[in-house]
Amino acid sequence: MSEKDNPPHAIEVRDVAKTYKDTKALDGISFQVAAGAVFALLGENGAGKTTTIKILATLLRPDSGEAIVNGYSVTTDPAAVRASISLTGQFTAVDDILTGKENLVLMAKLRHLKQPGTIADGLIERFGLTGAAAKRVATYSGGMKRRLDLAMSLVGRPAVIFLDEPTTGLDPQARIDMWDVVRELARDGTTVLLTTHYLDEAQQLADHIAILHHGRIIADGTYADLSALLPPAEVEYVTKEPTLEQIFLHLTSNDGSMK
Repeated sequence: MSEKDNPPHAIEVRDVAKTYKDTKALDGISFQVAAGAVFALLGENGAGKTTTIKILATLLRPDSGEAIVNGYSVTTDPAAVRASISLTGQFTAVDDILTGKENLVLMAKLRHLKQPGTIADGLIERFGLTGAAAKRVATYSGGMKRRLDLAMSLVGRPAVIFLDEPTTGLDPQARIDMWDVVRELARDGTTVLLTTHYLDEAQQLADHIAILHHGRIIADGTYADLSALLPPAEVEYVTKEPTLEQIFLHLTSNDGSMK
């Protein structure tokens, strides 16, 4: 079996840099994502999260460095990368004129899959959209559209899924529903790279977390690893674990310093 058939990591990013005119969006970032893991990439607006996603999804070329997705280079073998990934952006990419099932059938046909209707029916049931499958997407709630959007990203069973702020604008129950979907994906062996502004979301879902600040990875590890970067709390009676939000604010307010 070749390395491409069984890559050591689902995603490898090595010293990737990207500059827009005079703005350095990424300043030589490196990280790895294990197969089947949920990896959260955190950062404030402008930190470089979406640029990273676009490079990994072959929508942008890095200025330097290398990125490997599912064993394939994003620069020398982008078609193979695209065949093994799916991307769900900040805004749903569904057709409001079509029904839910028609959206899924269309995606299956675009991926040249056999029995697109059967594939659509299975995803409709999995995402709890059976009662709305024959309705135009324009009538869906925000949460239903997001579930359909994610269902469309699973057509063809991609090995790696990029979720760029997938719960933006969702109500609390819809967010919880989306969390359940992400957990199910990981249980099925799908690798998920997640960007989010909701730090509780990363704390709940991610096996591994990286914090991106001004185009640099300033911290990278499990939640327990990141917790250890904070100064020990001075308490007399109760020791309370820091939240991921406290860790994030501590690191970014100190401009990446671990002191």
